[in-house]
Amino acid sequence: MKTALSIAGSDPSGGAGIQADLKTMTCNGVFAMAAITSLTAQNTTGVSQVVPMEPEFIQEQIRMVVNDIRPDAIKVGMVPNAKAIHAVSQSLHELKDVPTVVDPVMVSTSGSMLMEPEAVEVLKNELIREADLITPNIPEAEVLSGMKITCRQEMETAAKLLADTYHTAVLIKGGHRVEDANDLLYDENGIRWFEGKRVLTENTHGTGCTLSSAIASNLAKGYSMADSIRRAKDYITRALADGLDLGAGSGPMNHAFIGLESFFDGAEETC
Repeated sequence: MKTALSIAGSDPSGGAGIQADLKTMTCNGVFAMAAITSLTAQNTTGVSQVVPMEPEFIQEQIRMVVNDIRPDAIKVGMVPNAKAIHAVSQSLHELKDVPTVVDPVMVSTSGSMLMEPEAVEVLKNELIREADLITPNIPEAEVLSGMKITCRQEMETAAKLLADTYHTAVLIKGGHRVEDANDLLYDENGIRWFEGKRVLTENTHGTGCTLSSAIASNLAKGYSMADSIRRAKDYITRALADGLDLGAGSGPMNHAFIGLESFFDGAEETC
């Protein structure tokens, strides 16, 4: 069985972070593992407190996992501060042959800041350079690129700029554009658009975590970058469309939606 490691923060309400990653990886047919970068007190309405893990402890979690069960892919989510980002970057540097997806989480769905502002430069200069793919949404891509993104052409310009600067594939997610849910990939093959069906729901807690984890899961199974993204988008669309409605705020999607077993093309890929 293929394996995947999530390096991210914990969400006790279960819709995002490590909890969403483990659900997503399991439901996408890989053995899921986790190294926790921070503890949060949060629910669907917001985040009340973030408690970062010590950098040395983050590294020790990763070391213990990879020395025993080597991951076939890695997903990195919320890393709250500069020291933690540096620690994760150092660990990833020793795992060059493992496909790595970095979701540059800066703000929660509810609008709460999850990363200290001074950490953004370390994110750009260290962590992103260890990635095979980064998956920013439009606000995150604006921070990373330093440019405003209001249309498809500007998404393409920003993606190329980020790819050329950081030498990684870039998937800019279009979910923050009201008119569509189309995502843009820029890699060594140039520009590719992934058309998406926009699901009309307010329950979008953890969508970024889920998408990046699904991509990493499919990379672990040996799918190409484009196929991994396509499969991940199909998965998240169905998880959103299932219509789970929990919590008083932006609720979670159903990672284990009914009929999952018929979605995949392999019997081992079930939840």
